[in-house]
Amino acid sequence: MKEIKPKYDFKEVEEGKYDFWLNGGFFTAGDTSKRPYTIVIPPPNVTGKLHLGHAWDTTLQDIIARRKRMQGYDMLYLPGCDHAGIATQAKIDAKLKSQGISRYDIGREEFLKVSWDWVAEYKEIIHSQWAALGLSLDYTRERFTLDEGLNQAVNKVFIDLYNKGLLYRGDRIINWDCEAKTALSNIEVERKEIDGAFY
Repeated sequence: MKEIKPKYDFKEVEEGKYDFWLNGGFFTAGDTSKRPYTIVIPPPNVTGKLHLGHAWDTTLQDIIARRKRMQGYDMLYLPGCDHAGIATQAKIDAKLKSQGISRYDIGREEFLKVSWDWVAEYKEIIHSQWAALGLSLDYTRERFTLDEGLNQAVNKVFIDLYNKGLLYRGDRIINWDCEAKTALSNIEVERKEIDGAFY
């Protein structure tokens, strides 16, 4: 007779289960005989680790995904990450600065290598966090916003919009990042009121 431990050990119970699910292909979509249902994970930025908001949001999505599988749908829960260009560059610049160097010191090619190393490191962390949550993601179709196909699609849309006259260059007041030496969108600006002179 197997003895029941007095205290529940979730690590022991969960050990190997996620790998078993992935290796068994239980989350892989592609059965064309079933009605399709898709949820695209809001791609987290590779600027850092996932937070409680990610856990909450993706858990709710996972509940829906698992329910749809049980209802007989060909369920695709699509994972991916966002490169978050300027924000990620700021994080990498800060890392280099802590080492006493800048991207200008190391040059473009080395900076790109450091950037791709950063992406790999944080994608791995995000994957381990998704695994800890037990998300039923189809990793065979995973996307990254700098993947070649996605990059080509974005370029095509911008060119089409430009050719239709919907993109243009004009004189506007912009948010300028003095550190990164680039323009920022309104959502990337931290607003702070200060007392100053009106001249």
